[in-house]
Amino acid sequence: MSSELHVDVSGGIAVLTLNRPAQQNAFTPVMAAELGAALRRCDTEDTIRAVVITGTPPAFCAGADLSLPVGEVTGEVEPPPWQVRKPVIAAVNGHAVGIGLALALQCDLRYMATDAVYGLNQVRRSAVAGGYAHWTLPRLIGMANAADILLTGRTFDGEEAQAMGLANAALPSSEVLPTALAVAHDIAGGSAPLPVALSKRMLWEGLDMSAAAVGRLERDLTGYVAESVDGREGMAALRDRRPPKWTGSVAQEWPAWGLAGDQAVTDTERPVLD
Repeated sequence: MSSELHVDVSGGIAVLTLNRPAQQNAFTPVMAAELGAALRRCDTEDTIRAVVITGTPPAFCAGADLSLPVGEVTGEVEPPPWQVRKPVIAAVNGHAVGIGLALALQCDLRYMATDAVYGLNQVRRSAVAGGYAHWTLPRLIGMANAADILLTGRTFDGEEAQAMGLANAALPSSEVLPTALAVAHDIAGGSAPLPVALSKRMLWEGLDMSAAAVGRLERDLTGYVAESVDGREGMAALRDRRPPKWTGSVAQEWPAWGLAGDQAVTDTERPVLD
């Protein structure tokens, strides 16, 4: 990894830190490629149970590096955080605008600094917001709030982000990363990996499915998880009145059927995960 991204894996948690502090962690193609490589590792390694994305202070990410040609930098990371089969938490410990905010929107949970500046201000530069913002934002905060942010290009602070439902919590900047890490450790230590991964996938993709399709998928996956390593351990721990010891593998136990990604799903089809 280059110095543009720091990767630290400890105690089941991967912390991915955008690291161009002199440029307020402005996004570059190198940073995008290395973040994608780190997320692929997080997706496949069972020892990694949760992921935290943050930035070296004083910012989270001030958007695209404007010293590069227009169009060279996008907010698209491969895989995007929502496709990683582990919870991805954005510890937005400072300003996040443009691509920086779009990256946070791709995560599952967001803890944001109260006094930082946020916005998708591309329209004020005669550009269009990228990084899947037109897909993630209305899903997170509704059409009216998404239109407000995307069409005006205005900025807002952490308290407003929380009021809109964009932030899970707004905190002093010094408390953002510790809070995100505490949540990550709680997930890693308490939640069974396979049902967490399946629930995450259903949360992101279920909005494009009918209620009947989601209900059927929930029933099918409940039966599937019950027969997994951790499904059996969960029942044994409940019966023995002891804490469970999760040893299951998301990579090895991921079902060959499930959600369809971006494929069309009908009520009469069994969706396919991969």
